[in-house]
Amino acid sequence: MIYWDYNAAAPLRPEVATLLSRAFTEGGFGNASSVHRVGREARGRLDAARARVARVLGCEPKEVCFTGSGSEADALALKGAWLGRKEPRRRRVVSTAIEHPSALAALHQLEALGAEVVRLPPDRTGQVPREALLEALTPDTLLCSLMWANNETGVVQPVADVSRACRQRGILFHTDAVQAAGKLPLRLGEVDADLLSLSAHKFGGPAGAGVLVVRKGVDVQALTPGHQEAGRRGGTQNVPYAEAFALALELAWQEQPAVAERLGALRDTFEREVRTRLADVMVNGETAPRVPNTSSLTLEGADGEALLIALDLDGICASSGAACASGTLTPSHVLRAMGLTPARTHATLRFSLGPPTTREEVERVVEALVRHVPRARELNTP
Repeated sequence: MIYWDYNAAAPLRPEVATLLSRAFTEGGFGNASSVHRVGREARGRLDAARARVARVLGCEPKEVCFTGSGSEADALALKGAWLGRKEPRRRRVVSTAIEHPSALAALHQLEALGAEVVRLPPDRTGQVPREALLEALTPDTLLCSLMWANNETGVVQPVADVSRACRQRGILFHTDAVQAAGKLPLRLGEVDADLLSLSAHKFGGPAGAGVLVVRKGVDVQALTPGHQEAGRRGGTQNVPYAEAFALALELAWQEQPAVAERLGALRDTFEREVRTRLADVMVNGETAPRVPNTSSLTLEGADGEALLIALDLDGICASSGAACASGTLTPSHVLRAMGLTPARTHATLRFSLGPPTTREEVERVVEALVRHVPRARELNTP
């Protein structure tokens, strides 16, 4: 099998699997809120995991809030910041039309709470213009939320510039960094965000483990009341998953420069060979900065679903877009915002490479596309 859907989920790292096995079988059941010996041991492990995450990200341990997913981290950042706002006049929330569905859903809920939500479109490269973002930051703006890297196209957004402008204006800045982790240098010194979301299963940790970084002085009200996680998230902490998150993040951070260089070269080779051997192929976001592992290809005139099935039968796992949106016939909101027609979004596949990807896999996927795209185009002909 060739697995090229790392933007949906990365396989669990062997080191992380070993850690979890030990944690669940060697007495890792303690409640970190309990005062007895087993509870204190759990608390120590949780604190150590928090410190390790903070060390990688370049923040303080108490700024790390463990969550159940990246989606929860996004919701806590957006809704929690709204609930914690001190100035009622600040009702404006600036974001984009290409955010992850979890962030878009949270923004919709904010509107029901009285927020004025601005969703800025990208240009045709997939990047939201920096100037448009800065212009939208009015004095009544509470929060700006801009994803670091897009999950469908891999296009990197101007997060550093926008974060800097927000800080100068006293506006909170949140970035969904779920697709940036393990692919780009990920430290808060690079982007001075007030709030930052991560999800472990994108870089070799378990699904169901996320983090929201909440910088000192930022008031985020809990969506689930409780005393845990500095009052930001109620519920007994999942200590083994916190440890797994920390280990996976450390390994991804250590490997990132070498992996990014190698995958960028493989991705470029893949795109070049597909376009050499097939006509009418468009690379979405080609002229914008992108994370090195992601290729969004519009194969003009092809039936995307038929093509995905044919690739799957060949043992090749790819995607038609965001995993959380699959199973629906709704065209990709990201590609539509970039100006693609419904027909072209339907003919678009996302290939996201991972650390084990090889040149031989590139050749096999190219050969499979050369075989199957003509047939997929025939099936889509009226």
